[in-house]
Amino acid sequence: MNKKDLTETDIRTKFITPALDRDKGGKWDLMTQIREECPFTDGRVIVRGKSVARGERKRADYILYYKPNLPIAVIEAKDNRHSVGAGMQQALDYAEILDVPFAYSSNGDAFLEHDRTRKSGQIEREIPLHQFPSPDELWARYRASKGYTDAQQTVVKQDYYDDGSRKSPRYYQLVAINRTVDAIARGEKRILLVMATGTGKTYTAFQIIWRLWKSGAKKRILFLVDRNILADQTKTNDFKPFGKALTKITNRTADKSYEIYLALYQAITGTEESQNIYKQFSPDFFDLVIVDECHRGSAAADASWRQVLDYFTSATQIGLTATPKETETVSNIEYFGEPIYTYSLKQGIEDGFLAPYKVVRVGLDKDLDGWRPERGKLDKYGREIEDREYTQRDYDRALILDKRTSVIAKKISEYLKATDRFAKTIVFCEDIDHAERMRQALVNENADLVAQNRLYVMRITGDNDEGKAQLDNFIDPEKRYPVLVTTSRLMTTGVDAQTCQLIVLDRSIESQTEFKQIIGRGTRINEDYNKLFFTIMDFRQATAQFADPKFDGPPEQIYEPRDDQSVVPPDPGEGIGTESPAATGILTGQSAPGLYDRLGALGRRAAAMGEARPKYHVEDVDVAVVTERVQYLDEHGKLITESLDDYTRRKVKASYASLAALLAAWQATERKGAMLETLAKAGVFIEELAAQYGSEHDPLDLIAHVVFAQPLCTRQQRVDHAAARLQAVQAKLSVKARAVVAALLQKYIAVGVSSLESMDILKVDPLPKLGTPMEIVSLFGGKAGYLASLSQLKNELYR
Repeated sequence: MNKKDLTETDIRTKFITPALDRDKGGKWDLMTQIREECPFTDGRVIVRGKSVARGERKRADYILYYKPNLPIAVIEAKDNRHSVGAGMQQALDYAEILDVPFAYSSNGDAFLEHDRTRKSGQIEREIPLHQFPSPDELWARYRASKGYTDAQQTVVKQDYYDDGSRKSPRYYQLVAINRTVDAIARGEKRILLVMATGTGKTYTAFQIIWRLWKSGAKKRILFLVDRNILADQTKTNDFKPFGKALTKITNRTADKSYEIYLALYQAITGTEESQNIYKQFSPDFFDLVIVDECHRGSAAADASWRQVLDYFTSATQIGLTATPKETETVSNIEYFGEPIYTYSLKQGIEDGFLAPYKVVRVGLDKDLDGWRPERGKLDKYGREIEDREYTQRDYDRALILDKRTSVIAKKISEYLKATDRFAKTIVFCEDIDHAERMRQALVNENADLVAQNRLYVMRITGDNDEGKAQLDNFIDPEKRYPVLVTTSRLMTTGVDAQTCQLIVLDRSIESQTEFKQIIGRGTRINEDYNKLFFTIMDFRQATAQFADPKFDGPPEQIYEPRDDQSVVPPDPGEGIGTESPAATGILTGQSAPGLYDRLGALGRRAAAMGEARPKYHVEDVDVAVVTERVQYLDEHGKLITESLDDYTRRKVKASYASLAALLAAWQATERKGAMLETLAKAGVFIEELAAQYGSEHDPLDLIAHVVFAQPLCTRQQRVDHAAARLQAVQAKLSVKARAVVAALLQKYIAVGVSSLESMDILKVDPLPKLGTPMEIVSLFGGKAGYLASLSQLKNELYR
């Protein structure tokens, strides 16, 4: 056997695995400690028109575990024609992603080891194949680098919860859980975990609590949420294994006989001292406090959650959020410290765990040009409308244009009618009144389906019990109704709508924190229900947030006190009317444009004092759509801002500088579908071009037209132009074989060249009428003859 003739798979099977496997003379347990060819991502979802595909999964040749869910090493294998260390850079990349301390490369001759725990000295060394370190040896080196005591090691080595299904957390959940348990074992008191919406923060929190609780490191735990539905979902789903040790604080009573407590922070705090139920517990009662969606309350020094955190200050405290709040006046990082781990929306989409999106931006004339009433114009209630220029930010706050609402409801309904009228949809509105008017407009646009079931369109807002009662049905993939829901703020966070496929923005959103939360309603994937991507329909230019380079970057600490300032950010309520940061328009989660929301807050305060400005209501002003544009994500996950034509031109010319080069490559490629796949992976949207110019055109002609200004040619015209040459090809065949070729040409005209290149085409009408696939192939002298005739057919079509 010549070792250099072996494949990489042979090298793994014959040399690397035996060096590891305990039963074959190694030191590792094949069943519990070794995973070979282990995928750890799902592969990015690639959307091409109406078709969806998965990209390549990241796959490690080996992941080694000290014990289940505690990965300690990765090995990258190469065939023997490579050097021992040829796979090291890839191994290090995977080791960094998976957060494991040891990386190895091997070609079957030896191992090259990279010790990530070392900060100096010999970081890399070559070791013989039979001397690969044992699990205990690697753990001892890792423990020494961490400086664990026996007690700390007990916590870090505590088992995960296992329901018997052997389902393992995703790799990023393992990193988040293991880093958090490690930090707490080493005595850290404040921890911030940043994980994008839809990536399983609650499940991650459960495993953290389970391991700390089971190891005895934390005996009493408080888990705080800000929505009742979140508390109920947590209790019945992720936290169910806690059984009788778990309780939810209700009826403002504190039963001290439990170990794990779920609480709605509004249920344990209040404006009156008697409402502060948390004070019925002693300050040292809880060992661990976890705050879910911590951006919503605990970031502000005077928020209710901060009062609870300050009371239980002796407890270890963990903040969970998808959107850490960092502004001039409010900071999560100031309180919790830098995030111990961040798993972003961008990374989730890249890994294939979160759904990508496309954006439909619709511009309305009154939004883009503004509107000014003529002198003395009255609204529908007879009030004279203040004479000023009204812009997009005014609509549905200071001014209601009924026809604007109707136009938006019509566009939403048009989109659903063209795609799927039962695609779960959330319409985000300015306020409850706007949500109700939008509900009415959607009912009128979808009267046929509403007549079948009144729940087709629902308003789900905080003031409406009937709507809130339908929230569980909306988020349940198995429940068909409701389908379209209008809301203002109730559904911006914490609503696990797995099958939501359309998010409509008809609300001004300057806060990036709020924008991320809203977008998060669509990012969950549910393959069982064919939910792999979603669409954002934007009527308020809110998706301009995507262009912000900080949109998916790491959180930043913005508050920078001067020498004479406290390290605690100032109270955002202080100094109204002065030159303090709170009065300058630099607001919670916002930059300068947030001034509008400050004015809105002042308006609400004035309203509470009986000084609210009127909201004018106008029925007779026409509103029209003037622009409509669809944007897509490119192959790198960036939103494409140029036109489809310009983008296609740029992408194709990067590979084919001239029409001649494109045609030469096309002719040289035997399987045209493979070249189309290559173009698609490079970011060329073939199906979108077909939707724009017509599906009757061949992909080659679409690209030649858009990129090189060639005249468009339909597939029927291609067949007509090649008629004489095709007849010459057919003349050499039998009568039955000519009938097959004629049927294949009709298939080409109908659906394109890719369909011809699959043998399955022989099973599709009308070809089965000409014989079975085997009988058809035999007409050409066998499969090789059939494929040769097919190749000649394509050559003549594209000559």
